[in-house]
This record gives sequence, structure tokens and C-alpha cells, in this order.
Amino acid sequence: MDILRDLRQYQEQEKALYWEGTFADYLNLVQERPEICRLAHARVYNMIKDAGVEEKDGYKEYKFFSSELFGLHKTLERLVEEYFHPSARRLDVRKRILLLMGPVSGGKSTIVTMLKRGLEKYSRTPQGALYGIKGCPMHEEPLHLIPRDMRKAFERDYGIYIEGELCPACRMMVETQYNGEVEKVPVERVILSEEKRIGIGTFTPSDPKSQDIADLTGSVDFSTITEYGSESDPRAYRFDGELNIANRGIMEFQEMLKCDEKFLWNLLSLSQEGNFKAGRFALISADEVIIAHTNEAEYKAFVSNKKNEALQSRIIVIPIPYNLKVSEEEKIYEKLIHQSDMRGIHIAPHALRIAGIFSVLSRLKESKKQGMDLVKKMKIYDGEDVEGFKQKDLAELQNEFPEEGMTGVDPRYVINRISTALIKTETYCINALDILRALKDGLDQHPSITKEEKERLINFISIARKEYDEICKKEVQKAFVYSFDESAKTLFNNYLDNIEAYCNGVKVKDPITEEELDPDEKLMRSIEEQIGVSENAKKSFREEILIRLSSYARQGKKFDYSSHERLREAIEKKLFADLKDVVKITTSTKTPDENQLKKINEVIAKLIDEYKYCPVCANELLKYVGSLLNR
Repeated sequence: MDILRDLRQYQEQEKALYWEGTFADYLNLVQERPEICRLAHARVYNMIKDAGVEEKDGYKEYKFFSSELFGLHKTLERLVEEYFHPSARRLDVRKRILLLMGPVSGGKSTIVTMLKRGLEKYSRTPQGALYGIKGCPMHEEPLHLIPRDMRKAFERDYGIYIEGELCPACRMMVETQYNGEVEKVPVERVILSEEKRIGIGTFTPSDPKSQDIADLTGSVDFSTITEYGSESDPRAYRFDGELNIANRGIMEFQEMLKCDEKFLWNLLSLSQEGNFKAGRFALISADEVIIAHTNEAEYKAFVSNKKNEALQSRIIVIPIPYNLKVSEEEKIYEKLIHQSDMRGIHIAPHALRIAGIFSVLSRLKESKKQGMDLVKKMKIYDGEDVEGFKQKDLAELQNEFPEEGMTGVDPRYVINRISTALIKTETYCINALDILRALKDGLDQHPSITKEEKERLINFISIARKEYDEICKKEVQKAFVYSFDESAKTLFNNYLDNIEAYCNGVKVKDPITEEELDPDEKLMRSIEEQIGVSENAKKSFREEILIRLSSYARQGKKFDYSSHERLREAIEKKLFADLKDVVKITTSTKTPDENQLKKINEVIAKLIDEYKYCPVCANELLKYVGSLLNR
């Protein structure tokens, strides 16, 4: 079987990763590849950077996160550039606990999981390889075998910085088994694994009365006390706490601020000094990235308690808000649905987008800028230009409410309601109306929502419905237009000829009769009125178009009807207005004649072939648009 062959190949690859030698052999490796003895923060940073970085929307997009996290470019850039990058350069930031703080279902756990899984994979690659003292319960850095007094000279000669001391178990092993001859101490390659508890630890708070500090720092092995005679003998101690096994990698504190104080005290020394106290031993060195996550309410309660000031000063908080881009929100739902086995159900175009519109609207705050409503703000955030505002206004809008995105509808609620719609469908196809209906029904079942909040969310469902209505009308009307692009280009060129003549005070030559005519004011106004250009503003609008045309010409770029956002909208609306009666009659008639039936079938075929509808949702769309146009 192919799977057995693949398993054997996988086992061979795992065996090929294994390396063992003496400390002397390891020193040769270090000379050839100094990166193998990087500290934990540097290893995590290099893992992220090695996956690739590119500029997007004015921010750095780290490809390491791009498969799972959407719409958080700004947040992830801050995470990497404000914490991991300076930590990798051994700046004091590395002595801080990284606390991801944000609303539920915002991506905090996903970020930590990606870092842990990524580090496991990275340790299997040549560039992410690391080595540890064989038999050490903390798989510690072999360079700790070099005495502290010799380290400055070693750094001067080899350019390699050493931090940390031998753990009690290794110190005893070197003295008893190797008589202090460190060059003979065995070293092996370390493959990080959360399952095997190597380099990745996770601590989850539970009942503080029953949970033992040994979960973090290890415990005495009472079965060996009689053999070794003392609790301070390293052989009588299990160095298997989460802080021990997370050495060289990542330590995750789930819901850290829910922990009892006694579990957080160890973090004071670990974060600042790189060591912690366990049993009857001297401080134990640990090189690990400490990542915690919590919600905003827990964090505010923590900050308000004066007793937490020492720990608070050792924390760097990275807020993780909800995504505020509709197109990115759509990707979140697509990802979650693709993880299921709902393969046989078709999701109509724009259905997930409309769900995203509802979610994003609930997270936005009303701007104080005149003329800016939530819908316009939503579109600006998603990369669109809207009337009166451009993308250059984006930064100012974002700076208006730095905490924006910390409240609103969470993706889990929306995907729960989408799941309900998927399961209930009898046509094996769901559209935006099905999802909006499911979202509204879910509000009635929501246990903690207030009456005011429910009314606010119902209003957002109504706004999302209006956006869907506009999308539907445009899509059907586009499908009805024969050679839509050609029709748009013809109307566009005609408009350009006329505004050019108008602005230059000359006549327009008829292409057929070559008769010189006055610019067609009726045509120009019929287009401009589609987007609300007033009689007083028409001259400046026309001049703006000509300036844009001239700018494109200087740059050697082609200027077409879609090069100017408002003009594109005006051209489309004008074409749609001319066809409105045709669409209305064809879609609403109960007994279409042969010509109308042919037209309907052509439109359905176009919706299926070009717009990714299925026969079910294409027919539903036509009926729905017919009802909209007849209102």
C-alpha cells in the first residue's frame, strides 16, 4: 500500500535527523554553523523571517502566519517587530513575558499554536537545528559546559555569546560520570515536540487548591530518596515541570491571569534573570519564550491590583483585535468551512461576504469625521475609495480609535450560525439571505445579549441586507448586458469626447455625419447624476476626469472607465438604469414568452459560468432581483 511506503519513507527521514557526538564534536559544528546555538527568542524570530516577508497595504506581511490568520497584518507586524526582533538581538525586551490580550475568538490561541507547531517543524530543518546535552532532562545548550570564567574569551575568539548555567542533573553527571572532562560529554540533536514534552510546554490553570507548583518546576521522586539519601540530590528529583521541559523553546501560559499568585511568582525571576527556583537546588537556568494570553476584562482586573506591579512591569502586552476587513473576514469563514466535510453543499457567491459585512460593522466605531458613516468606513478599511474619501484617509481613521476591534461579534458566533444554515438547507445550496436569517435567529437564542445590543445587531443585519441587494442588482444587470465591457467602453468614450469638448470650449464632431455639434449636456448629466454630481459641481468633476486622463497619459498608462472609481460607478449605473425595465419585466413575469425565456436561460448560464452560481442559487437570485425591482 502507498501509505505503508510513505510511512517507511517518513521513518527513514526521522532517523536521518538524528545526530550524536561528543562535546568536542559539537564545538566543531558550532564553528561551522554558529546559528545552532542561538537563544530561544532568536530561533523563533528567524523561523518567522525565514518563511518570507513582503509589503502589503503599507505593512509587512509575514508568510509564516498567512495561511491561518487574516486581517491582522498590523498586529502581527507589531508582534514581530516590537517583541521578537529586539528579543532576537538580546535587547531587554526578551526579559519580558509576551501577553496576547484581546476578545474571544480573535486569534490569540491560533498565534501561539502556530508558533509552537512552527518551531517543531523548524527544529527539523538544517537552518533550525539545535543540540542538547544527551540525557539532560532540560535538553540544555552544551556550551553551558564551558566554565563561566572562560566565556568572555570564547566570545572574543569565536563571536559566540553563552548564557545560562548547567542544570543540577548535568552538573552531577559531568562530575560523577566524566570526572569533569567536559569534552567527552555526549551531545545529541534535539527535535522539539510538544507531544514528547521537548522544548514546548503548556500550563493551564485549574483549581488552585489542588494544582501543585510541581506542575511548573518538577518534584521530588520519593521512591529514590532511600537510594540517594537526600532531596537535594538531583537524581532524586524529577525535572519534568513545564518550565523545565520548555527550555530552549516556548512556554505557553493559557489564561495566565486566571492563575493563582503562587504560580506567577516563578515568572518574576524566569523572565528577568532567566532562571527559576525548584526544590532544594540553586536557581535553574532556562532559555524560553514565555507567551501568555488572556481577555481584556481579566487584564484590566490584573492591572488595577497594585500587588501585581512587579509582574506587570515584566509584561509586554500586544492587543489582538478582531479583523476589520470584510475581504479578510470572508477568508476566515472559508477556512473554517473547508476544515469540515460539508463538501456537497454549495455556498452562493457573496454569502460569506455579507456575513463578513455584518461582523465588521459590529466591530467598528462611529467616526467623528463629517460625512463618514460606518458603511463608508467599512469600505475604506477594505481598500475601496468612497464618495468624499480616499485611501489616504485610512491612517487618520485608524488613529481615531486605537482600541477599535476589541469589541463586536466574534467569528465563532458567525461560523456557528453559518453551520446551522448549512445543516438545515434542503436545496444543497445556501445564499446570503439564508445566512442573514440564521444570524438573526441566533440573536434570539443568545443568553447574554442586552435588548439594546440586539437592536443594534439587527440594524447591522439590515444594513448587510441592503448591501446584498445592491450587489444582486448589479450582478443580474451585468449578466443581462450583452458585451457589458464593450457597452461600457462605448459610453465611456462618448462621455470623454463630450467633457473634453465642454472643458476646452469646442464642438464635438459627429463620427458618422462629421457635423460639428455642441457637447451633449443631456448625456453627460445622465451619467453624472447617477453618482450625485450636482449642477454646480459638474465642471470640477469633468476637469478632475481630464486631469486624471492627462496624468495616465504622461505615465504611459491606459485610462479606461474603471480607472476612476466614481466614473466607473456612474457608467455602470447608467447602463443598469437603461436596462432596468428589461430586467424587471423578464425576471418578474410568471409566464415568459419564448424570447424572455431564452434571455433568462442566457442570464442563468452566464451567472453559472462566470459568477460561480449553481442552478439553484442562480434561479433564486433572478427571482429575488425581480422582486426588488418591482418594489
